[in-house]
Amino acid sequence: MFTFTLTFVRHGETQYNRDKLLQGQGVDTPLSDTGVRQAEAVGRYLADVPFSEVYASNLQRAVQTAEHILANNTCSCGVELLLEPLLAERGFGVAEGRPKEELKNMANAAGQSCRDFTPPGGETLEQVKLRFQKFLKLLFAKMQDAQGWGLPAAAPDEEGAQRSSAHVLVVSHGAYIRVAARHLLEDLKCSLPPASKMSQLLSPCPNTGVSRFVLTLAASSSGPVLHGARCVFANRKDHLETLRTDL
Repeated sequence: MFTFTLTFVRHGETQYNRDKLLQGQGVDTPLSDTGVRQAEAVGRYLADVPFSEVYASNLQRAVQTAEHILANNTCSCGVELLLEPLLAERGFGVAEGRPKEELKNMANAAGQSCRDFTPPGGETLEQVKLRFQKFLKLLFAKMQDAQGWGLPAAAPDEEGAQRSSAHVLVVSHGAYIRVAARHLLEDLKCSLPPASKMSQLLSPCPNTGVSRFVLTLAASSSGPVLHGARCVFANRKDHLETLRTDL
């Protein structure tokens, strides 16, 4: 068996975020000035985490955020940033580029909650989950190839960030991370942090919010499979307290 840590970071703010407009996959905007400062802040927050693998959505707001994290990191020199389309934001179809309020109105008209509603041309939550499952399968196989099996790994500390085990960074998007967290917590029965509630863990992730999971893999005839998982924390934003209050 092999244990590794998986840290998710949502990208920094864009002007579309500030203006409450949907981006999805079809609107590929850069970080705003505030988003750059947020990315620098989360980079400093994660500066001493020894990432062994770094993945980002291929949308530029995620790429820029990952670049700032790596630029501030003191323990991951030479680690390559890998762009992965499977980590892209949920597609919102005809709602992309339009105010979020319009998506709510469309959902209300269809008699559905905004979170569950799929606008014409958009991705369902199930389709997004399937993308995440494909990413996990690829990641598990890479962990097996890169780390091998049968080697003892020190148990992660309470922050899940010990130096003797592999640590994977994933920089993605709000709706995508929420789907990924729900899959890990509900479908894969990931254990919860002490005194936490599921509703808190599945609340919307703020820009550059950080979530961390510790996963243990086991070998099987069909390849590596998840043997156990725990959530260390979710949607943490301590690093933003150091920025100006107008963030």
